[in-house]
Amino acid sequence: MSIPVTTEPTYSDHSTIDGQDGIVRRLSVGEHHFETGGYLPEVELAYETFGTLNAEGSNAVLVLHALTGDAHVATGHAAQPGWWADFVGPGLTVDTDKYFVLSVNMLGGCNGSTGPSSHNAQGHPYGSSFPFTTIRDAVHVEAKLADALGIDVFHAVMGGSMGGARALEWAVQYPDRVRNLVVMAATGQSTAEQIAFAQVQIEAIRQDPYFAQGDYYANAVGPDAGLGIARKLAHITYRSEAELEHRFGRTAQGQEQPLGSATWPRGRYQVESYLDHQAGKLVNRFDANSYVVLTEALMSHDIARGFDSFEAALARLAEVNVVIAAVRSDRLYFPEQSERLAAALPVPKPVYYIDSPIGHDGFLTDAKQLHGVLSHLVFEQEP
Repeated sequence: MSIPVTTEPTYSDHSTIDGQDGIVRRLSVGEHHFETGGYLPEVELAYETFGTLNAEGSNAVLVLHALTGDAHVATGHAAQPGWWADFVGPGLTVDTDKYFVLSVNMLGGCNGSTGPSSHNAQGHPYGSSFPFTTIRDAVHVEAKLADALGIDVFHAVMGGSMGGARALEWAVQYPDRVRNLVVMAATGQSTAEQIAFAQVQIEAIRQDPYFAQGDYYANAVGPDAGLGIARKLAHITYRSEAELEHRFGRTAQGQEQPLGSATWPRGRYQVESYLDHQAGKLVNRFDANSYVVLTEALMSHDIARGFDSFEAALARLAEVNVVIAAVRSDRLYFPEQSERLAAALPVPKPVYYIDSPIGHDGFLTDAKQLHGVLSHLVFEQEP
């Protein structure tokens, strides 16, 4: 089920939020006509800010989260550390003493922004009636939020995984509003294999007997088992084979007996316990419908949609300074896909690498390896 978010006042004047780092706020950005034909009369976005927007509004950095992330990118005044707590904050790579960081919970999510668990005009959760959402839809409503906060141009737009997809779409759709673009562990188009992994996750949720075609909010039990299985499959793709083997191998979990016995159930291997733990964590904090909506948005990701070609879409970035980064051990977004993206830019760029053994999630755990590159290429410039 969705998580309650403490309601905070909404603001349209950025000067009123200075010094209030890491507090969740919501702001209505009005109606939205979805790319595939859906419609919502009102969309609210949940967001957090860190640092102070300067008088010119030129020091804003938009940081975009991955699939099951949220707006809490840095720690700020909150007790809970941000998901990039060693990368975004005072004196860090994205220095909130110098830059005003905006992080937005994606449309369709369950951490404050309008999504399937939000109530419609009749006071009922949208559930199965929530419109099909694309990455482009998310970007367009985020642009409305930026307008409301007085941000005409971002010094940088950045993110990893789904956040990288959103960042790239931002620059393609609004190249005049993005000075610097940082895309980590992401591509310009979801590949057949990425779609295949995602499809199995979605089906695990939809085949859960408690899914109720997406209208389960009034029921005593939701599709927790399906969501847990989806998370397990996803997490395998987020980590490398080498890391799983090094951490767990074939070791049994505690005193459990994985070899089995005459009675069910058998005991687990440590890696099974690990996946169970990851599934349980997500089920306790995320809505299954939002998982489906955001996963399908990522499946549909294609910056070339509506353009003559992939290269034609990227041609819009001629005046944007682009930095592409990949994780060497990534087996979900392979480094060669980042190489293809970098080579297709109007001015081909090198790919900068995060050397982490853990796989795709290295963009979260080891982004600080890019400190030197980003300090020189993006944050050395005067905002």
